[in-house]
Amino acid sequence: MTITRRTMLGAASAAALASPGRARAQGKPVIKIGVINDQSGPYRDITGLNGVACAKQAVQEFNAGGFEVQIVTADHQNKPDIGVSIARQWIDQDGVDLVLDGPSSAVALALSSLCREKNKVFLTTAAATSDLTGKSCSPNTVQWVYDSYMEAKSTGGAMIKAGGDSWFFITPNYAAGLAYQRDTTRLVEAAGGKVVGAHLYPFPESTDFSSPLIEAQSSGAKVLGIAGAGSDLINIVKQAREFGIPAKMKMAALVVFSTDIHAMGLEMAQGLYMSETYYWDLNDRTRAFQNRIKSKVTLWPNMAQAGNYSAALHYLKAVQDMGPAAAKADGVALVDRMKAIPTDDDCFGQGKIRVDGRKMHPTYLFTTKTPAESRHEWDIYKLVATTPADEAWRPLSEGGCAFVKT
Repeated sequence: MTITRRTMLGAASAAALASPGRARAQGKPVIKIGVINDQSGPYRDITGLNGVACAKQAVQEFNAGGFEVQIVTADHQNKPDIGVSIARQWIDQDGVDLVLDGPSSAVALALSSLCREKNKVFLTTAAATSDLTGKSCSPNTVQWVYDSYMEAKSTGGAMIKAGGDSWFFITPNYAAGLAYQRDTTRLVEAAGGKVVGAHLYPFPESTDFSSPLIEAQSSGAKVLGIAGAGSDLINIVKQAREFGIPAKMKMAALVVFSTDIHAMGLEMAQGLYMSETYYWDLNDRTRAFQNRIKSKVTLWPNMAQAGNYSAALHYLKAVQDMGPAAAKADGVALVDRMKAIPTDDDCFGQGKIRVDGRKMHPTYLFTTKTPAESRHEWDIYKLVATTPADEAWRPLSEGGCAFVKT
């Protein structure tokens, strides 16, 4: 494979962060966190440098005690081979202990396999495929923020309850998109509905969605299921409105981030339903986090970026509980310790990590505010429903994770 100069420079960039008020001491153990994500492509606003800032915030707030924490970052360009090459170098040569973030799903699946091979820890905050806790589960991996099963159940379930019993999908040809279509199809068919058609488009080459939108419009389906994320989602919604599709079909965006809604604007986004696990204005704790981070980011963090803060913070708590030497020596043991300690932070509140690596917390169904209802540019959501953690995620018995005995 070819590694570009930009990739190698990105992989080499590092930010060493000691605990506030502490000088770096000779001989202290060092825990290294590698944040790898899309910093230049279609998902740069979903993860990117704001996701790095959120991980750094966790390090700054954590009292490391007897060890130092360093963060290195890289742009994987949404290519599994580049992502694995960077992470392998991090682990083999640079002493990285935790690989964090890791979109897209294809990259995340590859990184999960590598970290299992190397017995290091992988915490993915922006990969969607539910296979990460199912057939492709790993004792070294935790899926932190959301997944395709949850999004299908929450957003898709809401559309079905509202009468949307026939669907047409516009789906990117990659792991997460296919997982969204698969999991939502199962839900629709289990409820007695049907999928009347689907259009699979190449990623990231597609920007003109007129052909699949015309196909969807002529299908007779009641719901347009949009399985693309980031700039794809924004382009599809904008072009669908140009075609007048919302007057004939409901639009179900199966993966949405607050940064997407901000980018397209409330005038364009109104009427969309979406499910997220974090929003800055949910409660006093989420608002407190936003106040602490807002001077360090260019966009207000979405759920994936907030996930970097939450995951890094809990990881460091487990390292402190276990001891840095033991934590560095055994990734599986460290993940087991993370599973044994309840999770609690300002972004996601109280929760836990299930034995299959599924991070458990409530999920929230939102709809967009109208421009008249919004107080400022980031006041974008109205809460429709809350699903408790034990109801939101795929049952453990249905996942098919090989190392789980149910």
